[in-house]
Amino acid sequence: MSVISRSSAPARSAQRIRLPAARDAVVAAVAFALTLGMLAHGSGATRSFDALGVVLAVIACGPLLAHRRWPLGVFAVCTGASATIEGLGYSLGPPLGPTAALFYLAADRRTPDRMGQTVATVVALGAIHVGVAATVRAGSPTIPILGAIIIWGGAWIIGDQVRQRRQRIADRRERAERSERETARERRLAVAEERNRIARDLHDSAAHAINVILVQAGGARLVQDRDPAAVRTALSTIEGLARETIDEIDRLIRGLRANGDNDGDADGAAIELPTGLASADSLAARYRDAGLAVNVYTDGGVRPLAPALDQAAYRILQESLTNAARHGTGRADVHIGYADAHLELLVSNPIALPRDGRHNGSGYGILGMRERAGLLGGRLDAGAGRREFCVHARLPYQPFQTAAP
Repeated sequence: MSVISRSSAPARSAQRIRLPAARDAVVAAVAFALTLGMLAHGSGATRSFDALGVVLAVIACGPLLAHRRWPLGVFAVCTGASATIEGLGYSLGPPLGPTAALFYLAADRRTPDRMGQTVATVVALGAIHVGVAATVRAGSPTIPILGAIIIWGGAWIIGDQVRQRRQRIADRRERAERSERETARERRLAVAEERNRIARDLHDSAAHAINVILVQAGGARLVQDRDPAAVRTALSTIEGLARETIDEIDRLIRGLRANGDNDGDADGAAIELPTGLASADSLAARYRDAGLAVNVYTDGGVRPLAPALDQAAYRILQESLTNAARHGTGRADVHIGYADAHLELLVSNPIALPRDGRHNGSGYGILGMRERAGLLGGRLDAGAGRREFCVHARLPYQPFQTAAP
């Protein structure tokens, strides 16, 4: 099946190329045949049909084969040859070659980009053609003028309508593809958010279990000589809680792995739980996979951080990127600065929505980040400008530096 698919794709592409060329050849051939018929059997001619007329008919209709590359040039050549036929006195009815070339010119998608040059060329060549026809033919020039307005005006209007229809179809196709890309991006973001939620649940479950175990173990140590029954009760509680925690961790890890498999990872690797800013690149890569273009910049010499500071900085970065993915326009810039006395985090992302209550830094996620920074003796500012939302955190090293012995 794969061999058939690979071989049929070039065939379909070649077929798409041949069909327009075949249509152009048919149009050029029909216009040439009708032009020859009018030259040979028309009335009112002052010059008989000869080889020169055949050559001029070829020049008036043959360039139609190249209208896809040079629509304006093709119209100029066809119109010039048709005007020459009129000027030499051949019998000629409606100028079929120039009319078809004008239709192709109006239907070309590049015409609106050079409308001034196109209109000037069409008006000038049309005036020359009508002037030659009016000069050669006896009687009032009204008929050639009206004929040119009706025939060429109709060809232009029809071609322009065809071009607009093609543009509408292309716009609808582009909107559909953009909608599909946005849907896929939202799906990837939802998977990333679910992974983060499971990771938070894992952290909360383990932290709760450890706190309870610490309390029970401390109580058992204090009463181990006086109340053996209380010690047994505490140990039983610790054992039961440990088993429940292990089951909970197993369940959450299975959920993480299942999300990793459903996300389309080719290697099916398990998700590595973050530990701090050392995992900033991994976090950025995860959001890139979800459709957010993340750029990470580091200033100053990287230094080891206290666990609480390291974890808080990571959580602030994680929450900022989550907000950028939800409310931004697909890009976020992260600056991590290691100053002499403090760690500095700056996360900025462009926003599409106007500034309102949802973007003034008063959301629950922003409040949580401020609380983390405040507990470490630092500060965090967040808010939206006209086109950008910024989170700026300054977290001091000093409260966590180990004193010299």
